[in-house]
Order: sequence, then C-alpha cells, then structure tokens
Amino acid sequence: MTTRYALNLPAALKQAAEAWAARQGVSLNQFVLWAVAEKVGSLEASLDDPAYPRITYRRGASGQPAPVIRGTGVRVQVVEIARRAWDLSPEQIASEYGLAESAVRDALAFTAAHRAEIDAAIASEREIERADG
Repeated sequence: MTTRYALNLPAALKQAAEAWAARQGVSLNQFVLWAVAEKVGSLEASLDDPAYPRITYRRGASGQPAPVIRGTGVRVQVVEIARRAWDLSPEQIASEYGLAESAVRDALAFTAAHRAEIDAAIASEREIERADG
C-alpha cells in the first residue's frame, strides 16, 4: 500500500533532484522515494545510541566500528583509559585532548552504559600491543 504525501521543496533543491533523477533515468517521484528509503535504511543501520548524541561510531584501521566523540577522532575507550589507568578527572582529560568537558562526561556516561563493549575494546587493544611487543 502506498500513501500520497504532498512535498514542498525549495526551488533549487527540486531542480537538483530533477537533474539527478534524469541522470538516473527515473521520475522525480521515484528519485524522492529512493532517496527517502536510502536515508531511512541508513538511520536504521546506525550503531549510534540516541541517548548519547555526542558519541558516534567510526570504522578504524581494523575495519571494526569504534565509538568516538562526535567531531573528533578521540575514541571513547581512550577517555576511559585516561580515567581508569591515569586517574585523570574529566577536566584533566578535556584539557589533555582539547575536548569540551561535557563531551568527556558524555563519553564516560556512554562507557558506563556500554561497559562490556568498551572493556572488550580495551582488552583487544592490549592483546594487540602484547603481540606486537
């Protein structure tokens, strides 16, 4: 079953969408349907936890997704290691890595909520370091 939906697009966006639809050899309606389906699929496949909007996942050199502070390359596990191994406060971690203190606190809260995942990532990294060692 399909549902009709009136869509108001800014003129420039509509023209760009029409041009892309023409290049793809489909109607504007088909193109918009395809674009919306692709976006919804992408959002549903996301690993991000909506409770922690400052944390996202990025694929590292190993190809495995790792949680990072959004907009930075700082992995959540690095923040946890700084807290755990070096006994740094959130303020000190923020200063050391050039982060907002609120982002560090979010990373630590994410760690508490995803303890098994972060602990496994830390353990895996230690194993790699030992093997290279």
